[in-house]
Parts: sequence; C-alpha cells; structure tokens
Amino acid sequence: MEKGIDAYIKEQFEVPDVDIRTYSPLTLAYIGDGVFDLIIRSVVVAKGNAGAGTLHRHTSHIVKARTQAHMIESLLPSLTEEEADIYRRGRNAKSPTMAKNATMSDYRKATGFEALIGWLYVKDEFPRIIALVKEGVKACGLKL
Repeated sequence: MEKGIDAYIKEQFEVPDVDIRTYSPLTLAYIGDGVFDLIIRSVVVAKGNAGAGTLHRHTSHIVKARTQAHMIESLLPSLTEEEADIYRRGRNAKSPTMAKNATMSDYRKATGFEALIGWLYVKDEFPRIIALVKEGVKACGLKL
C-alpha cells in the first residue's frame, strides 16, 4: 500500500510515530485546519488563475467557522460512530480563543470539524477527508 502524505512527511523528516490517541482534540483541530485550508486552496487555484487577493477572499469565505459549522451539520448523518466521537471531542474542547465574526456555537462545531479532519489526516485517511469535504461543499451549495 502506498504511504499517505502524513506518513511520508514523518518519514522524510525522521519524526517518530506517535499514538494518535495521545493527541488532544485541539491539536487535531490545529492540523485539521491546515489540511482543510490546503484542500480548499488547491481546488480554488485549480479552477482558475487569479490574483492572490481574489483567491484569498474566495477561500476565506469557505474556510470560516460558520461555513465549517454548516458543513459538519450536513455531514453528521454520514459519519461513522468513531468519526462522530472525534467530532464531539473536538466540539467540546475548551479553546482559549474564539474566531472573530463567529458565534460560540459555530466556532465549537468548526473546531470539532477540524479535529475530525486532523484525526483522519494523522490516520492517513486522505480519501475519506476528500469524500467528506466534497460532500460538505455540495450539501452547503458552495461554489468552488
């Protein structure tokens, strides 16, 4: 089986394996935020060359907490039990910060969504991440 991107990065930088059960939900959300942002940026850029400001405005509309909260609400029925548990752990984590322009409810749901994306990433389940993001984008009627 081919290595996933996370395993490849760890191998190249000689990072030892860590039991993912030891990662806090906020750590998973931290990496998940970056992974989700990279996916959206990749699609937006691939759909047409534009100025950096235009690309940023389009991308930031999608990666904001409110949109992520709507996405996870639409995805909940299709999550496995284990994925739903990870989402809940992330949603219930006590973050020391909160996003600007987001309600506490949306911010917590978005943190849970990012934790789920991060968890799938460290498990090298990139196809599942793509499937969920694609389903969420479609369910929210987003134009990438």
